[in-house]
Amino acid sequence: MGQTWEDLLFAHWRVEGEGLRALLPSSLELDLFEDEAWVGVTPFRLSGLRARGLPPLPFLSSFLELNTRTYVTAGGKPGIWFFSLDAASELAVEVARRGYKLPYYRAEMRAEWRDGWLSYESRRRDSRGEPASFRARYRSTRDEIDPDPRSLAHFLTERYCLYALDEGQLKRAEIHHPPWPLRPAEALVEENTMPPAGVELVDGEPLLHFSARQDVVIWPLADA
Repeated sequence: MGQTWEDLLFAHWRVEGEGLRALLPSSLELDLFEDEAWVGVTPFRLSGLRARGLPPLPFLSSFLELNTRTYVTAGGKPGIWFFSLDAASELAVEVARRGYKLPYYRAEMRAEWRDGWLSYESRRRDSRGEPASFRARYRSTRDEIDPDPRSLAHFLTERYCLYALDEGQLKRAEIHHPPWPLRPAEALVEENTMPPAGVELVDGEPLLHFSARQDVVIWPLADA
């Protein structure tokens, strides 16, 4: 399927690797950057949701979404493991749960540009998940950067597959998109209870990047 991600914030925190590993399936290895583990929270607006080659889907093509993720490998292939994906569309939540076996949850969400800042708020309203909230204001601060392939920014953002479990079997979905058009960012994070229980944030302040737009194609799940 095709989709576009708009006004996306990458907010990353270093975390204790031991607690993070305990939350992963045994078929995945935690991917580290210079021996350090990371958890990301990524709020954005999803638009243009469509089956590849078709127009956007009515009533399903645009909604707010917020993901909580870490970085893993399987068979030497780096990818993303999602702890949660919160979305403002109930229909999108149910479709993604069935089609991609991902932990999507219904949430009340809003996002509004004011005085050059994007105010973003999400509060989970889904009994299948623990209560979780995120509230922040963010914006880009400088011109676009081109991260070195050996850099932390590249490690955290240039991920071209996701992993999921389907009845205990590890699955992989390939993700295709151009390199991220990243900008440095600043944010005031007023509330963040998105990381799962047992994950200890090492830093109080996150590492921040902003991207205005990314066009993406995600392939169906297949055996990893």
